[in-house]
Amino acid sequence: MKKFFAILPVLAISSALFTSCGDAKKTTEPLIGIAIPETHVTRWVKDGSSLKAEAEKRGYRAQVQHADADQDIQNRHIQSFMSVGAKLLVVGSVDENAAPVIAEANKKGVEVIAYDRLIPNSEDYDYYITFNNFKVGVLMGQALAAALNLDARHEAPKNITLFAGAPTDGNAFFFYDGAMSVLNPYIERGVLKVVGPYAKTSDDRENFLKIATEKWLTPVAKARMEELLKNEAAGVTLDAILAPNDNLARAVMEAVKADPKYAAKLPLVTGQDAEFENAMLIKNGQQLCTIFKNTAILAEAAIILADQILKGETPNIPVAYLATGDLEKLGNTGKKVVKTYLLDPVLITKDNLNIPIEAGFYTAAETSELQK
Repeated sequence: MKKFFAILPVLAISSALFTSCGDAKKTTEPLIGIAIPETHVTRWVKDGSSLKAEAEKRGYRAQVQHADADQDIQNRHIQSFMSVGAKLLVVGSVDENAAPVIAEANKKGVEVIAYDRLIPNSEDYDYYITFNNFKVGVLMGQALAAALNLDARHEAPKNITLFAGAPTDGNAFFFYDGAMSVLNPYIERGVLKVVGPYAKTSDDRENFLKIATEKWLTPVAKARMEELLKNEAAGVTLDAILAPNDNLARAVMEAVKADPKYAAKLPLVTGQDAEFENAMLIKNGQQLCTIFKNTAILAEAAIILADQILKGETPNIPVAYLATGDLEKLGNTGKKVVKTYLLDPVLITKDNLNIPIEAGFYTAAETSELQK
């Protein structure tokens, strides 16, 4: 009992975690700590629930904490998990400042799986599971190129403006570079013109930071879109907007809809995560596409990996493949290349909205709305 009260200050971070840890003293099932970066992007709420359910289905105890896009908060969550004996951590990190607490986990012999976000600048973990995020961007770029009919275009370039995700999220670089690997040849041919800042790749950090969106925050994206419409885009009509996820797609569209110039026709806008609101926009012809990353399957794959690690087995995940060749760079933390397991994303347009619906991605009420 004395030991229990000794850790009380740490557990005060979350009353829910405190309560569950009291129960932990009475059970022997290994504890898996699940650290989720935020709640303002809907998919992360779903991920936390899915990961917990998959872990419990396999006989583990699991606790989920959300960090409100603050790495210091998440680090305290991770330390709390370890203080009550977590054997493995599934971490969707906020940014590179997760590295010190991952080092603590390594010293304590606690295994770590980086979940859908690489933990940069760390050599203290061995596993990363995610989608092929370069391909996410490629699919966005291909969708725009096809919808704008760029292959057949020879003059009067189409106008596009570019948005990227959080510069603290390594995935944002892969999304952008994948998209630009498709779009750059059209820009070089002169059939696609960038309005506003242009980074040929994310290696152009100066310009990439001009189009990046701090913490994936929608007010930041909306404000930047409003400024573009008043300045660089004031004298032209935008044909397309590269938006890296659905939250930001909605934000930029909200700004564009307020401009009378676009009352009759909106630019083509990309997205990612297949959120319900955006699926409705796609259905109604207001958004071009989104990328479906079946995070329920990702969560299942992550817990299969966790189970195999805890049992000392060689990982073999039926729904994921080990990154090899050029794809190995997806697992480069800057300190080492971790074993990276990938799932493939799916492009969703008005023509195949049935895919996330049939996957059970939406609630019954949402599905009913989409099928009307």
